[in-house]
Amino acid sequence: MQDFVYSAHAARVVFGAGSLNHLEREIGLLGAQRALVLATPEQAAQAEDLARRLGSRCAGVFARAVMHVPIETARLAREEARRVGADCAVAIGGGSTTGLGKAIALESALPILAIPTTYAGSEMTTIYGITEGGQKKTGRDARVLPKTVLYDPELTLSLPAALSATSGMNAIAHAVEALYAVDANPIISMMSEEGVRALALGLPAVVANPADIEARSLCLYGAWLCGMALNGTSMALHHKLCHTLGGSFNLPHAEVHTVVLPHATAYNAKAAPEAMARVARALGAASAAQGLYELEGKLGTPRALKDIGMPESGLDQAADLAAANPYANPVPIRREAIRQLLDNAFHGRAPHD
Repeated sequence: MQDFVYSAHAARVVFGAGSLNHLEREIGLLGAQRALVLATPEQAAQAEDLARRLGSRCAGVFARAVMHVPIETARLAREEARRVGADCAVAIGGGSTTGLGKAIALESALPILAIPTTYAGSEMTTIYGITEGGQKKTGRDARVLPKTVLYDPELTLSLPAALSATSGMNAIAHAVEALYAVDANPIISMMSEEGVRALALGLPAVVANPADIEARSLCLYGAWLCGMALNGTSMALHHKLCHTLGGSFNLPHAEVHTVVLPHATAYNAKAAPEAMARVARALGAASAAQGLYELEGKLGTPRALKDIGMPESGLDQAADLAAANPYANPVPIRREAIRQLLDNAFHGRAPHD
């Protein structure tokens, strides 16, 4: 067996339908008294419901989270937390809201209680990202990891099928990269394969019947494992490309991960055969990259950057940015090869391992 290092990051997880009913108890276990509830504008109603549920334990609601955590929004949220005297943050929503909570915790060490309503997986990681001056910068800090996560599949029932599909593909991307990461290990690989398997089974069922609570539970379970996998390893080419495209061109987060994933997988296929075999097995496919592309076809997700707002005129800039200060990756990052990868992703061509 290979030598490896595995670092566990403690977080309390409460999983199951109806878990939201334990919110007050979990805030109390944090030793908190004044929670600032965070959400996107689209989920402001859910945030207000939480505020009413918490009563005097709610210090306020900040429903202004947006994609890629612009530094301006982060500063406003930090100031609001200070102004209302919050001693914890409750983040309900997807990666945008959890990311905003992390931006607050990064400067204040305020504990976060995360309530995911998508399959983003950010709630399981010490990774944060903040966009400033058109570039998204990421880092890791133990302070930003939520202390408690409530996984309630009932809260994902309102997530439209199309968004469920792209959110789930985003989660699968975490696991795929964890399998070929420079610091991959057997524990994370086991979580990754199981996470991909759960999502590959659950997502088609959710798309077919968004009210299927068992399928929703399976997807949330898979997303949890994929988030754990991302947190336990380094990121590579796929995430570098998606951070570049998302931060510089303001593309939708889950959609850009969905489109890029088969192509980044194909780029690394020959240098990471064991990882590719695990992905293919989890998908029930002969090829990892082709299996991911076919899963996207089954789910009806976007498969071309041109369909999610990427300008063709920006491909050269994206290739330049991705090739600068690249993450560790199984295959060396060559600017010309990355440019071709982006062109394939732009047009939605089928990948070839």
